[in-house]
Amino acid sequence: MGLDIGGTASRWVLCGDDGQELARGKAQGATGHVFNPAEKDKLRNALSAISTDVAAAGFALVSVTAGLTGYGAAVSGEVKALLGDAFGVAPDKTIVIDDVALAYMANFAPGEGHLVSAGTGSIGIHIDKDGALVRVGGRGILIDDAGSGSWIALQALDRMYRALDHTGSFDSVRRLADHLFAAVGGRDWSDIRQFIYAGDRGRIGTLAVAVAKAAAEGDGVAETILREAGGELAALAGALIARAGARPVGFIGGVLALHPAILAEIRHRLAGQEVRLLDADASLAAARLQALRQGGWIEVLAEPAR
Repeated sequence: MGLDIGGTASRWVLCGDDGQELARGKAQGATGHVFNPAEKDKLRNALSAISTDVAAAGFALVSVTAGLTGYGAAVSGEVKALLGDAFGVAPDKTIVIDDVALAYMANFAPGEGHLVSAGTGSIGIHIDKDGALVRVGGRGILIDDAGSGSWIALQALDRMYRALDHTGSFDSVRRLADHLFAAVGGRDWSDIRQFIYAGDRGRIGTLAVAVAKAAAEGDGVAETILREAGGELAALAGALIARAGARPVGFIGGVLALHPAILAEIRHRLAGQEVRLLDADASLAAARLQALRQGGWIEVLAEPAR
């Protein structure tokens, strides 16, 4: 079984010894933040739901490979224990990595390229042939995550309220404000405050869609924010190139589909570099990892990339 567990959904695929897909499904999202009891419960519940679906389909699991957002080596024991409880697979047949490393594995051979992920958060990685990992960004919305969906949303809210502070109205950012208020479900500061401060980064990140809608209607502030997001994602790629050398740069994540200005800015900033939009099926790649044992990835992922 291959698992691709993100904050909004947990996707799973089963394949046979020949690598052919047998079944797939989806459960609620979760994270690797098992040091938080609520997050640990979310992960346990997601795994339980998947286990129920797999059992109902009549399959017995031989191995599990899981890519998990927010995962780190410090929680390896707890996460493997949860996987063992849910699926009855031995620890030596369980591989756990973070979801970005899984995405890299699904799209590149070891050392082949650089990967920048732009979803709710943003991060860039390179994994070389020896398993050494270069990671840039990915430090969360309280520190950075520049170019991500949550960053776009917070930038838009900041500029919207700065306009109010300086002019006493939202007239100069009317389209942007209207779309943000519609997405939140209220126009008062108390509505915005509750939405942001009572939510998580996934919920905040949904507001990036409102920013994209405003940009599509010609709001200059919204389009500027999206271009800046593209610039920030290109900067992650530039950091990887500076540290690990020139390679093709692959971009994944929902942010890239928000508005053409984002990708246009990425290509502008990375002129002369090979830029790829990636769409490989991460959960299927995870399922095939232990079945086919191709590409040397099992050995590469055994220690450093975790």
